[in-house]
Amino acid sequence: MNDQPNAGRFEGRYHILPVRIYYEDTDFTGLVYHANYARYCERGRSDFLRLAGVHHSVLLAGAEPLGFAVNKLTLDFLKPARIDDALMVRSSFETIKGPRMFIAQQIERGGEILVKAEVQVCCISLTGRPRKPPAVLLEGLKPFLEPSASSF
Repeated sequence: MNDQPNAGRFEGRYHILPVRIYYEDTDFTGLVYHANYARYCERGRSDFLRLAGVHHSVLLAGAEPLGFAVNKLTLDFLKPARIDDALMVRSSFETIKGPRMFIAQQIERGGEILVKAEVQVCCISLTGRPRKPPAVLLEGLKPFLEPSASSF
């Protein structure tokens, strides 16, 4: 049973996070402000890790405190979202190479893709230096990684 009901769910190797669009998410045209899509993707990645048993607080409390830095983010805006829309953020951790993790994400409304995201995240120390992901992170992601899998 999911003891974190607001953290989404897994469907196979994909994490699904529901997101509702509120007035505060929109601009003067009534459409979702472009930067908010990056925020929804961040929530999807964070909740993916949380449900996989990898907690940011544990990584920060380790012998060498670690965190993440997004060092590449590509967003393809296909269609806009509007106030009251119910969206789904679909996230997939694709591969890990050294300190870098490659993640594919989509934001959907009723099965229709609105935004596609390709994200490269680097595991870093608190000094900002790249570090190999710790065992707890690798073990938590292991069931979801498929080296030969393609994005969506």
